[in-house]
Formats: sequence, structure tokens, C-alpha cells
Amino acid sequence: QVQLAESGGGLVQAGGSLRLSCTAVGRTVSTYTLGWFRQAPGKEREFVAAILRGTTTRVANSVKGRFTLSKDTAKNTVYLQMNSLQPDDTGVYYCAGGNLILSEMMQQRGYTTWGQGTQVTVST
Repeated sequence: QVQLAESGGGLVQAGGSLRLSCTAVGRTVSTYTLGWFRQAPGKEREFVAAILRGTTTRVANSVKGRFTLSKDTAKNTVYLQMNSLQPDDTGVYYCAGGNLILSEMMQQRGYTTWGQGTQVTVST
């Protein structure tokens, strides 16, 4: 059974940075698709970024140029580096995993394993 654990959320001022981590247990990240989604208060959960088998990445237009993905194979962890954070980036960030192909990466329905979420709050 695959388990995902997120960490790295917190409170940051606008313009600041945070790095979120997603560590997988039970599955090697290089054989898996890992995605990041977020949910702001009163809004639906939305796609942020995803990495396919540790190589191909996709990033939502709303965060392109500010958020990047990377991986540490030795730690079986994927990172979401978030720079130039804005108040609109506030929300609970979830790591999700699944056996998805490239065309499915940005859609929630294909992800079968979800982490517990980590809160990101960006103040003005």
C-alpha cells in the first residue's frame, strides 16, 4: 500500500518562498506519477503541478514561472519549490499519486493515493 506524506507548509509573507515535500512509502517516485493540488477556502481543489515517473513535469498556468518540481531519488521525495508567493496561493496543498499517463496528469480523478495535506498561508 502506497502512502504519501507532505511537509513544508507554513505562513509566509507575499513575495516569499516555501518548499513542500512529498515522500512516498511503498512506491518508488521514478515509477509513479506524483501531483500537487491545492484547495483554497470556499473553492474547489485545483491542479498545481505534477511529475511523471520522475521526469516529465506539468505546471498550472497560474503558477508557471514561480513554482518548480524536483525530486530526490535517494529520499524517494518530490519537492514543490514555491517562489514569489501571493495571497491567492493560500490553501491546503495535497500530494497525490497514481499510475497516470501524460494526458491525465492534470486531472484529479486518476490519482488513487492522497496525502493528508499541508497548509500554506500567504499574508499581505
